[in-house]
Amino acid sequence: MKSTTRVQLSLMMFLEFFVWGAWYVTMGTYLDKVLHADGVQVGAAYSAMAIATIISPFFVGMIADRFFAAERVLGILHLIGAALLYYLTTIQSPDAFYWILLLYSLCYAPTLALANSVAFRQMKDTSKEFASIRVLGTIGWIATGWMIDKVFKLSTDELGFTFKMAAVASLVLGVLSFFLPNTPPKAKGSKATFAQILGADAFVLFKDRSFVIFFIASVLICIPLSFYYSFTNLYLTEAGMNNVTSNMTFGQFSEAFFILLIPFFFKRLGVKWMIVLGMIAWGLRFLCFGYGNADDLLWLLFVGIILHGVCFDFFFVTGQIYTDSKAGVQIQSQAQGMITMATYGIGMWIGTLLSGYVKDYFTSDNIVNWKNTWMVPAGIAVFVLVFFLLFFRDNQRSAVRAEAVEMV
Repeated sequence: MKSTTRVQLSLMMFLEFFVWGAWYVTMGTYLDKVLHADGVQVGAAYSAMAIATIISPFFVGMIADRFFAAERVLGILHLIGAALLYYLTTIQSPDAFYWILLLYSLCYAPTLALANSVAFRQMKDTSKEFASIRVLGTIGWIATGWMIDKVFKLSTDELGFTFKMAAVASLVLGVLSFFLPNTPPKAKGSKATFAQILGADAFVLFKDRSFVIFFIASVLICIPLSFYYSFTNLYLTEAGMNNVTSNMTFGQFSEAFFILLIPFFFKRLGVKWMIVLGMIAWGLRFLCFGYGNADDLLWLLFVGIILHGVCFDFFFVTGQIYTDSKAGVQIQSQAQGMITMATYGIGMWIGTLLSGYVKDYFTSDNIVNWKNTWMVPAGIAVFVLVFFLLFFRDNQRSAVRAEAVEMV
């Protein structure tokens, strides 16, 4: 790969996740403290991205893959997104905010797949080249937290600026996209049935009992995951922690560290126990939040943040590798799309809505009983863990070990 192409793709990944991280982490706090939204409205706002994740594969499969160059669609969507992000800062009603955010999410969600497509098409060996470029996305997300707390030093009342920050980055990426390497539609002129676009070919995996258990567990574990995304920033702010947004980026540092350990644990534990460790980490994280505070138990809050690496990598990355090993080459993309829709789509959608109701249920006189609120996702995580341990029988090691090494 040419050095100029590498720089272009790295900058693309940095901005792609900078745009998302700039507003996503602090949105719950912004809605609660600035727009005075209730828990249900905050949960609904976070559900917008989940809904968009369910819909975006159809957009990519039916339009972007067949008619237009990926980099041009990427550019147009980010330019539209920049305008919508800026417009969000002018809205004072939580209900109106939701509908504009949903429209924005429908623009942004397809860009995740499009950015990957642009990157993959320029690589000769994705297993060796992609990780070094994709890691710039994690760095971009981390950069947003440090800019919010350390550079701009935004107070709670000033969090609307994060949407303007994201809008500027989206505008820059929109313009940059038109100068990215040409990525023509790979399926131009080909015919595909609606069932194929839906990913129906991957349904054959449901003949495997262990995969069915894994699929159900994947949906269920994303319910407590959404509690973390929706309310952690608000909770840590109310708990009295300083520099919350930048402190939360330690979760991304942890993610980058633990992903390097995946081959080591695959060799010794196999798929089942890797996923089990991920589920245990989810339960522990919410217990840390439930019992921690910013006074004498601040360390518990940091443990909850840092556990993000185990939570994410040991369940989601392991799950992607497991799905890949089950699917095979012919239905590889459809299988990954199906599991992504199940987790970040269906599971997150259910969880974001539930999280809002739970927060409101444990709120009295505008004071949230956060301990009880965090016990709900902790309980769900334990339930999913028990369900998985009882019914999942597949514990592949050697079959997926090589894939783990390649993906990392």
